Amino acid sequence: MIDRPDWDSYFAGITMLVAQRSTCLRRKVGALIVRDKRILATGYNGAPTGLKHCSEVGCVRQINKIPSGERHELCRGLHAEQNAIIQAALAGVSIAGSSIYSTTYPCVLCAKMLINAGIKEVVFMADYTDQLSKELFREAGIKLRRLTI
Repeated sequence: MIDRPDWDSYFAGITMLVAQRSTCLRRKVGALIVRDKRILATGYNGAPTGLKHCSEVGCVRQINKIPSGERHELCRGLHAEQNAIIQAALAGVSIAGSSIYSTTYPCVLCAKMLINAGIKEVVFMADYTDQLSKELFREAGIKLRRLTI
C-alpha cells in the first residue's frame, strides 16, 4: 500500500508552499480555497500586481512602528485570503460553499470578506489573536478548524 497524505495534510502542505511566494517582510501567509477536494484558488500576502514589493521599498508598518493586528489599512500588501478571493473572482470561479486553508488564522477584514464570499469552513495552522474575527465567524456559522502539522 502506498503511504500518502490525507486531504488536510495535502492541502496544508500546498498552502505552506504558496506562503513561500509572499513578499511580506513581517509574516509569510498562504491561502488555498478548496471545494470537493479540488483547488479553486490560491493567494499569498504581498503588494498588488505591478506595484513594488516591500522588499524593494520597505515595510510601511515597520517604518511607522505599527503593532501586529492593528491598522490593517496601513500596509502596501493584501492578505493571502484577499488575494485568493480576488484570484477566484478574476477567473470567474464561485467559491461559495468552499473551505479555505490558511497558514494563519484570518483577521477581521478577511473574515468579513470570507463570510460574504460564502466560505463555509476555515482551516488554519497558526493562531492570530483577533477576537472580533472569531465572533463574526461564530455568528455566521462558519466552521473553524486548527490543524497541527
